[in-house]
Amino acid sequence: MWSSLPSDLLTNVFSFLSADSFACAKSTCRHWQACACTTTDYNHYTRALTKSPFLLHNFHPPWFIALPPHNHGLCCYALNPINNNWYVLPLDFLPDPVRPVGLLESLLLLRPSNSTFLQLGMCNPFTRQYKPFPMLNTRRTNPAVGVVHLSTLPFPRNSFLNSRVYVAGGMSEASRGGTTYEPTLEMYDPQLDTWRVVGSMPMEFAVRLTVWTPKESVYCDGVLYWMTSARAYSLMGYEIGSNTWRELSVPMADELEFAVLVSRNGSLTLVGGGACVLGVCIWELGEGDVWVLVQKVPSELEMRFLGERGSWGSTKCVGNDGAIYLYRDLWSGMVVWRVVGDGNKWAWFWVEGCFSIRGKKVRNLQIKGVLIHPNLVPSFIF
Repeated sequence: MWSSLPSDLLTNVFSFLSADSFACAKSTCRHWQACACTTTDYNHYTRALTKSPFLLHNFHPPWFIALPPHNHGLCCYALNPINNNWYVLPLDFLPDPVRPVGLLESLLLLRPSNSTFLQLGMCNPFTRQYKPFPMLNTRRTNPAVGVVHLSTLPFPRNSFLNSRVYVAGGMSEASRGGTTYEPTLEMYDPQLDTWRVVGSMPMEFAVRLTVWTPKESVYCDGVLYWMTSARAYSLMGYEIGSNTWRELSVPMADELEFAVLVSRNGSLTLVGGGACVLGVCIWELGEGDVWVLVQKVPSELEMRFLGERGSWGSTKCVGNDGAIYLYRDLWSGMVVWRVVGDGNKWAWFWVEGCFSIRGKKVRNLQIKGVLIHPNLVPSFIF
């Protein structure tokens, strides 16, 4: 019966599979492989944009991708949260050594590590596809990068075409020689494949974005936020619609050993901790820009995570609407707060680090984590 099913029906069935089950289905036979590599047509697309990867993200949790910050060994590591299995993903298809910058839906946003000036590109580590972005209008060193997902665009949800990439601040060449802080923003439009200048900022903000910002951003309710660690932690926000800037305070800002922004259930969420804070806390921004404490890491998981170190200073964090991960390096275990059941309840878990894959020991590395929905279908955008 399966061999006689029409291709479009098989394609629809495959769209509900998790990434690992989808990979197994692709390897069953040539007919199934052809169906699995087919993309779904959307009638409301323009003729030039009729193909898009079809895996349905909402049915499965995202995978944790561990990226070495300096591209050691030309590979990254992926954790399947359903069975807690680790996989290695070779990155030898990339033209240059890269550093991770962020996430573009199911794609990784990267920058070459051998270039002084910022140049961006994107890749799908599962399909081994890569696309460099055009050069910025202004050559910049060490600017802040932000990603915005606009679900109001006339394309299916989770499409790269719904994204915009912003670059703010940085150092640029001065007209009379030397360098100067760059008080402008540029935006990359994937539909036009071009950059354009879209706004400006106070010079003080340009300095802080260049010197004191760890570069991760969160977009929430029309505002693109960056964390800054100048003196005490605070937030800088760029309101895209009005082209204005704002600054927000951070709870217990001068007592936090680490602080990271994430987005959870559509709310701006702050994860931070330290010895003076007595652990790790999770706050959400409420009405009137008031931070509300919503959760704390259980003490037994805190003790297991800290071990003999006793400091939260090297703690890293990544999160989205379905999960928040606290991690350090590739070998260290991770504390995870994620959705369980029907999605209305969250629970805490401990996840072991990656010591070996298929019996082969891996080297311990510093990593940058991202949460991504694996897409195994080659995309037309590359």
